[in-house]
Amino acid sequence: MEQSDAELVKACRNGDESAWEKLILRYQRLIYSIPRRAGLDEDTATEIFQNVFASFIEKLDTIEQPDRIQAWLVTTAKRETWRFIFKQKNLQTETLRDEVDGSEALDLPDNAPLADEVLLRLEAQNQVRNAVETLDERCHRLLKMLFYTSEPPTYAEITAALGIPSGSIGPTRARCLQKLLTVLQGQGFV
Repeated sequence: MEQSDAELVKACRNGDESAWEKLILRYQRLIYSIPRRAGLDEDTATEIFQNVFASFIEKLDTIEQPDRIQAWLVTTAKRETWRFIFKQKNLQTETLRDEVDGSEALDLPDNAPLADEVLLRLEAQNQVRNAVETLDERCHRLLKMLFYTSEPPTYAEITAALGIPSGSIGPTRARCLQKLLTVLQGQGFV
């Protein structure tokens, strides 16, 4: 059974390196996607990602709700992203003020951070992705093939890859989705 966030945070507090790795693997895509979706480049997103986890290390012992670590990490990533964007906007404004004599209006592009709805969607996607990872190998592979590729494979390709008859793909998919729903309900997602 997969460890909960609270269990991983507790293990991190006790110096368990594997718990650190599990937390980072669990949330790396989500945290990295926040600055990327805000339009920041890869290097900046990596820097923000590192800042978020550095902040997590610094505040590890003071985090009051370890079971809500995902929300803490997302909030921290959003704030780091906003700080960077605000800092960049101020630098652009100062540079433009130096270059413009003040008679022209400054027309800066809108680099507003992500809307909360987009972040909620990213969090939900991350939670579903993590739930899919907990499923048995057959369900995990089938759901990845069906829902995590840009173009879903044909039944013949699924049959070849998984070694199951094409007539049982639909019922197997239904059972796997039911298992996924059960995992998500157990996590309080639905």
